[in-house]
Amino acid sequence: MKTKEIIINKVKIGGVNPLVLIAGPCVIESEKILFLCAEKLLKMTAKMKIPFIFKASYDKANRSSVDSYRGPGFKNGLKLLGRLKKEFKFPVTSDVHCKEEIQEASEVLDMLQIPALLSRQTDFIVNAAKTGKVINIKKGQFLSPWEMKNVVSKIESAGNVNIILTERGTSFGYNNLVVDMRSLPCLRQLGYPVVFDATHSVQLPGGLGKSSSGQREFVPFLAKSAIGCGCDGIFMEVHVNPEKALCDGPNMLPIKDLPPLLEELMAIDELKRKKFSR
Repeated sequence: MKTKEIIINKVKIGGVNPLVLIAGPCVIESEKILFLCAEKLLKMTAKMKIPFIFKASYDKANRSSVDSYRGPGFKNGLKLLGRLKKEFKFPVTSDVHCKEEIQEASEVLDMLQIPALLSRQTDFIVNAAKTGKVINIKKGQFLSPWEMKNVVSKIESAGNVNIILTERGTSFGYNNLVVDMRSLPCLRQLGYPVVFDATHSVQLPGGLGKSSSGQREFVPFLAKSAIGCGCDGIFMEVHVNPEKALCDGPNMLPIKDLPPLLEELMAIDELKRKKFSR
């Protein structure tokens, strides 16, 4: 089944367009690391001809502990993302956490990301949709794929049909997530592009007590399976040195390991698109 084509700046996702990569560090740690990650990802995706959207959070407002690193904050983080967008000429996205951020964030971000834990917050979602920006909404860990129809209806009620749906795993007991690949074709039935979040899907929420753990070794397996199931984009948080990352290091991939995985994903995606174009 083909999904609706959505355009984010100049990047096209959905329809019969090639796989889109949404990637970047979990959170803005410093200007140096942010720009280093951006430069490496841009060179890599340009060389491999992969449509690319850069993601980094200016604030991680849903951390396990009050002591967890959250980022540089709304104002400073958004300013850095604006500079990044201007210098590297790629679309940028970040998660938005409250109504007060929406308008100002929409003036910089090409796509507004709604975190999974806020996927049922009606007023917040509708206000984000009213900006007319592309809305990438993550399926809550507590939601079934068919319940996302209600979430889509909230966005559509604001007159916005620029919607992307992201699967990021489902709660499986305590401190664990599981990915049901049936979710991807179910979400595609709603008609909008579907993205698979390959790194948050291997997260172990709260697994380290005051922070999350993760199993990054399973990212390639889940990512390849998701592309085979027909998703339109892949979301991965990456870092130059995940072991020293200030947030979500255990489930992030080292940037240096990305090229061979992307080659495999692109090959699977090409086979998928040939089938859909018949």
